Amino acid sequence: MKLMVVGGGGREHAIIKKLKENPEVEVIYALPGNGGIAADAVCVPVAATDIDGIVDFAVSEKIDYAVVAPDDPLCLGAVDRLNEAGIECFGPTAKAAEIEGSKVFAKGLMKKYGIPTASYEVFGSAGEALAFLETAPLPAVIKADGLALGKGVTIAGTREEAFAAVRTVMEDRVFGKSGDRIVIEEYLEGPEVSVLAFTDGECIKPMVSSMDHKRAFDGDRGPNTGGMGTVAPNPFYTEEIAQRCMREIFLPTVAAMKAEGRTFRGCLYFGLMITSDGPKVIEYNCRFGDPETQVVLPLLESDLLTVMLATSRGTLAETEVRFSDRSACCVIMASEGYPVKYKKGFPVTIPDDLLPKVYIAGTAPAPDGGIMTSGGRVLGVTAVGDSLAEAVRNAYEGVGRISFENAYYRHDIGRRALAAKVD
Repeated sequence: MKLMVVGGGGREHAIIKKLKENPEVEVIYALPGNGGIAADAVCVPVAATDIDGIVDFAVSEKIDYAVVAPDDPLCLGAVDRLNEAGIECFGPTAKAAEIEGSKVFAKGLMKKYGIPTASYEVFGSAGEALAFLETAPLPAVIKADGLALGKGVTIAGTREEAFAAVRTVMEDRVFGKSGDRIVIEEYLEGPEVSVLAFTDGECIKPMVSSMDHKRAFDGDRGPNTGGMGTVAPNPFYTEEIAQRCMREIFLPTVAAMKAEGRTFRGCLYFGLMITSDGPKVIEYNCRFGDPETQVVLPLLESDLLTVMLATSRGTLAETEVRFSDRSACCVIMASEGYPVKYKKGFPVTIPDDLLPKVYIAGTAPAPDGGIMTSGGRVLGVTAVGDSLAEAVRNAYEGVGRISFENAYYRHDIGRRALAAKVD
């Protein structure tokens, strides 16, 4: 089979490496891919948001199956267009992808169908939002309505921080049209859990849970990033919580989307908070998370392509989705200064024996034939172990053997999970 994966980050690299395990795969094209992905796929210089270019390439190359991984092309209708051209795809339609593309839509869906989430208000003007925040309880959570590269959320502990967040989104327009509306939410407390799930619109099969580390600095301090590391499974996601999530959140969400004429097929991501009142939805994503994918897929024992085809064809109920009971840890190595300002163009050195454990993101081909840094999050080092402690130890051992100028990473990925005492 000839496959095409749309995207060019660490998530896409993890997907490509897993797809390569299927012996029927002849070639994988990555659009656009990156300097590191080029070792595992044929990179094609077509941007992930160039929907016309993606469709033209898929048709001309007679692609058998396409995986659209990032949120932007999904919300722009890449799957719709590819399907219209006769290309079978993994991923939701644009109407279904709105579950991530609009926080306002997602909150309205949960309210309508009784899916547990934080209480909230929606505002279409900065003046109304600022007036509301004059007396709103603190902390408050301010979210841009649309896509914002995972950086459109502010947890404001003071009124000044809350006012600044509203002005940044709605007046300074740092996220463009994504800031036309904002959601101001009740602040929830408790452990956070990420659960990715395969669904064909009827059946839903969750993957192993994970714990993301969003803040830039050790101790969960500093600005929000796209994710500085992950571990799986998440110790706070007990069997009892999992059953409750299936009953109260997962199945109701799939049914709600179908009832709204937005049947969701692909990977549905649930960002959860385990509160004293039970699990609640913080956010939905319409695709694999990054870097959650980098710890979840190494634990998948079933064939990824087979499972993806089942989501497209409506046969997920009859398809085995099996995960290892081992643990995984991914540590992101970033460019110092990320997510604000950082330098690029530094050569990256990775020992050959580590390459199977490394998922490469922000890199470009170097003049000498190697790779060099070209983004904020440069790569992720993933290790699997019989225990979480072993996985964390092995991941950091790998990090210590990789070098590039201005490299930065957190030193405490997995520490909270290792310290967890769950009854």
